[in-house]
Amino acid sequence: MIDVYSWATPNGHKVHIMLEETGLAYNVHPIDIGAGDQFKPEFLAISPNNKIPAIVDSEGPGGKPLSLFESGAILIYLAEKTGKFLAADPAARYATLQWLMFQMGSVGPMFGQTHHFRLYAPEQIEYAVNRYTNETKRLYGVMDTKLGKTQFLAGNDYSIADIASFPWTRSWKNQGVELDDFPNVKRWHEAIAARPAVQRAVEVLASARKPSFDDKAKEVLFGATQYARH
Repeated sequence: MIDVYSWATPNGHKVHIMLEETGLAYNVHPIDIGAGDQFKPEFLAISPNNKIPAIVDSEGPGGKPLSLFESGAILIYLAEKTGKFLAADPAARYATLQWLMFQMGSVGPMFGQTHHFRLYAPEQIEYAVNRYTNETKRLYGVMDTKLGKTQFLAGNDYSIADIASFPWTRSWKNQGVELDDFPNVKRWHEAIAARPAVQRAVEVLASARKPSFDDKAKEVLFGATQYARH
């Protein structure tokens, strides 16, 4: 059994999508990041960077429990555990891993900053909004070019690279992006959104997530509260 500590965010959705796609049994432990659950000692014991998601697999390597944080590492682990969505062939495997790293190093951080400065910053800073919105559009362009050549990001097979990137494109309107401007991304996005496992996964914690953050929640999530621990 896998215990999943997560919240309804793009990074949280990644792991739920993978679990639903692979059919692994799991228990959900909601970590309300607006309420500060990510700073509780029991969560920090498995995720020292106080970020969701994290998992504990009671049947890890050698039959021993294994805890993991960082969504990219979790996806690779679950792919290797099940033999799904990460090819064994070296060339195809590294094609997938490079697009997974593209999400981890570019899509996630840049789209996240775009969300922050467009939606959550206490004041609109034009330079920041333009800088991150433009970079987000550039990254959509990178994906669109690749998806004009192959069905999925790493080739013609659905993989953990797609599972990692898809949740970040669900909020394209909030990113200042017109999906019609990126027809190949739109085709890819709609195909993944139609998968039953994906639909189940994004609903796992949908009812738990608050529609908006109050000032206290924003301070916890974005402010200095996280540095006040002793």
